[in-house]
Amino acid sequence: MFYFKNLVPLVCKIKVSNAASIPVPSMATHIPVISSSAEIIAIEYLKAGSVIAVPTDTVYGLACDATNTSAINKLYAIKCRNENKPLAICLGEISEVETWANVQHLPQNLLNALLPGPVTLLLHCASSNLDKSLSLGGKVGIRIPNYPFIRDLACGLGKPLALTSANLSNEPSAVEVSGFSCILDKIPVVFDGGNLGLNHSASTIVDLSDQGSYLIVREGVAHKETVSILETFGLKSKY
Repeated sequence: MFYFKNLVPLVCKIKVSNAASIPVPSMATHIPVISSSAEIIAIEYLKAGSVIAVPTDTVYGLACDATNTSAINKLYAIKCRNENKPLAICLGEISEVETWANVQHLPQNLLNALLPGPVTLLLHCASSNLDKSLSLGGKVGIRIPNYPFIRDLACGLGKPLALTSANLSNEPSAVEVSGFSCILDKIPVVFDGGNLGLNHSASTIVDLSDQGSYLIVREGVAHKETVSILETFGLKSKY
């Protein structure tokens, strides 16, 4: 792990109100998430339409304002991601899920048992305002990581974040900043949470769009725990 020399004084001099005019440097600025100004600066970058790198409860992610089409297009370009492969949206609070997805068919308290945590829930969209890149077949992926910093960003922005792992498509996910150095010249800033652990697996993806059943789309880091919770609530595997 590394940091730029004299980082904190430099960060503290950034005028948040001018974030929209901050140019993308030749290499992303590193700001520790423990910095007192990290959250404010991150939100201003998001408001300005930037794509930023952030830690999550699984691996490092790339995030932007999910309601900003230009920012979403930047994210796809940075990651070299297939435009037909949708992004998940990250929310700050469980109570927000029903704004973006249909949850009436789910057992009571299931969302509270699964979230926040290292899972992505596929549910039918409840909003027509989502960009096509955030839904597929009328479904949206919902993430609420068990990592306060990124949840605070979503709450502070007042909008969901488009979220995907911080790596080139089809490359390994990263648990430390050095693991996605190949894209650091494409983003303005990295919010550094240090090493996130030994497991490079991304979130478990589970389709909960049909009443009474579930489908594991990607096993991910929390497969066993997720299945155990789902079956405790009486849901049956489709296969």
